[in-house]
Amino acid sequence: MDAKDMKPATLAAQAGGVIDVQSGGVVPPIQPSTTFARDRDYEPLNADNIYARDHNDVARQAEAVLAQLEGGTEALLFPSGMAAIAALFRTVPNGGRVVVQSGIYWGTTKWIRDFCERRQIEMTEVEASDIAQLQEACAQAPAQIVWIETPSNPWLRIVDIEAAAEAAHQTGALLVVDSTAATPILSKPFALGADIVMHSTTKAINGHSDVLSGVLVAKETGPVWDEIATDRASAGAVLGPFEAWLLLRGMRTLPLRVNQMCSNAMKVAVFLDDHPQVEEVLYPGLPSHAGHDLACKQMKGGFGFLMSFLVKGGREDALKVAGRLNLFHRATSLGGVESLVEHRYTIEPHTGIPENLLRISIGIEDADDLIADLAQALGQ
Repeated sequence: MDAKDMKPATLAAQAGGVIDVQSGGVVPPIQPSTTFARDRDYEPLNADNIYARDHNDVARQAEAVLAQLEGGTEALLFPSGMAAIAALFRTVPNGGRVVVQSGIYWGTTKWIRDFCERRQIEMTEVEASDIAQLQEACAQAPAQIVWIETPSNPWLRIVDIEAAAEAAHQTGALLVVDSTAATPILSKPFALGADIVMHSTTKAINGHSDVLSGVLVAKETGPVWDEIATDRASAGAVLGPFEAWLLLRGMRTLPLRVNQMCSNAMKVAVFLDDHPQVEEVLYPGLPSHAGHDLACKQMKGGFGFLMSFLVKGGREDALKVAGRLNLFHRATSLGGVESLVEHRYTIEPHTGIPENLLRISIGIEDADDLIADLAQALGQ
């Protein structure tokens, strides 16, 4: 069966159908070499491998699976999600313009702000979940990139990808979607008009909190994509073979993990939404969420594993709840098999985040155990 005809679960479990011909192993091998030999006529023994800065078999295998899962043409792996973002934005010329969604992952916002200031690039920040605001921002002047993140972290806002693509293309820009919190299992931005999709593969795609990596996937290749690939190779922003192997290994269970995490998250969200000590739950799976109808349209199979909730009271009340949790690890990240809790105000007090907000990433544990842990922490 051709890979394009396979369902995501099959693609992931088969790791793209790679078999190690030399050993017969069903698991791809790791080749740690940084350089590759040539014959006596100085021809490469393997034309695909010259030097490890951009040549590595297992990294290419992982990229092929990611491109297939996302429905794109090509994928490029990087040593972190931020490295992927940096390679993309370095394609914007000095004096250019970008439109960026506000209220997204703070690391992304801070890096883009600093970069644009250094390069005299105009940066317009806009609440992209309000599509009228995004359309107005895009119409102001030509741009090179429109950047959205849906669902957003930590506000869980949902952006209309199809409408965003139309607005971006009218201003001459590429629409780039950070789909980390959706994964390729729940959302298909290319089908809605996106040009490039980015994931912090550190998160759910790897899923085991032991690999730092990021990926860009292109719907179609072209001059901008070629520039990104050249920049990555020249700058050496590549993923090592062992990390690529771990990533490929983690992807084999991606659909199973995402399905379980979404199921758990929905149960936890319903519980929290009905709890007297909870002021508000930010989760697109709840009918009360402002983006629920749009999420139903854009996210097939679940609403993700990430949510935030506001504890009644203030900063100390939220910290007490986080401190009483036993199953939820107090740690920064999301998308792993283990559930995590984070008091966002402690991490980024300068962003306007409420002092009583806790962000939780739901893992693959038993949902009833997670709910019981939250119940005792909230004082039920």
